[in-house]
Amino acid sequence: MSFAIAASLDEALAALAAGARPIAGGSDLVVAARHGKAALPDSIVAIDRLSDLASIESTGDRLRIGALVSHAELMRDEAVVRSYTALADACALVGSPATRNVGTLGGNVMNASPAMDTGAPLMVFGAEVELRSINGGRTVAVSELWQGPGRTTAAPDELCVAVLLPRRPPRSASAYIRLEYRRAMEIAVVGAAASVTLGASDTIEAIALALTAVAPTIVSVDVESFVGQSVDEETLASIAAAAADRSTPISDVRASDRYRRHCVGVMARRAVEAAARRAKGETIAVPVNRALGIGAAR
Repeated sequence: MSFAIAASLDEALAALAAGARPIAGGSDLVVAARHGKAALPDSIVAIDRLSDLASIESTGDRLRIGALVSHAELMRDEAVVRSYTALADACALVGSPATRNVGTLGGNVMNASPAMDTGAPLMVFGAEVELRSINGGRTVAVSELWQGPGRTTAAPDELCVAVLLPRRPPRSASAYIRLEYRRAMEIAVVGAAASVTLGASDTIEAIALALTAVAPTIVSVDVESFVGQSVDEETLASIAAAAADRSTPISDVRASDRYRRHCVGVMARRAVEAAARRAKGETIAVPVNRALGIGAAR
């Protein structure tokens, strides 16, 4: 195996063009190798020292999050917690404190796990990923990036350099909630992220919903029909049913497909309700799971 440390983005891109795989926190690459899921690549280039990829910047019409920003930074960042709260909710649940401090958003996104906690929040925000190679750059919507477990539409020589989040409209809020069996080193059994924008009369002006761990990729739910409705018991029950219908889960050692389909409806309902409460001005601390006592007790 060959190993190099990139001192600049150009060096990193050149290494990728020559066949190397990038590594930053290594929380996915190393774990996969230890569990026999994927052998370590023949060539690795470390990109963790590229400070240009480790900042969070507001450009007026969007928030640009560098690919090397850690989950720990995102769960505390003022702009993320204020306007993109579902992403903060998700990052606060990733792995353990050690994982959150080394794991990066770019690595999480490009790992393309259907159980990734950050995926559903990024989906409801309409996020884009900025990809770069020695031949230039492009942006791709996250909804078009993920193809299946561990598979993306990015070319092997393309590096994720940033995640782009559109500016949020007034009276908008979001939440991410997952079903979990324990509080640390856990992977979502199912999860749901919701974004809700409320009108003057507290009816739904805009809504988006995405699901975790119930399909080969993160999936969105068609909830446009709920625009104009109040966030009441009837609406929440219908949203839960729509989420269950959209899911195509598998059965494995962690849960059956039937259990997942039922629980994702519950999580979707709770995510929409929490997002609506936040949109009305109520403070619900990050992460929602802990603030509302959802999921594992310890």
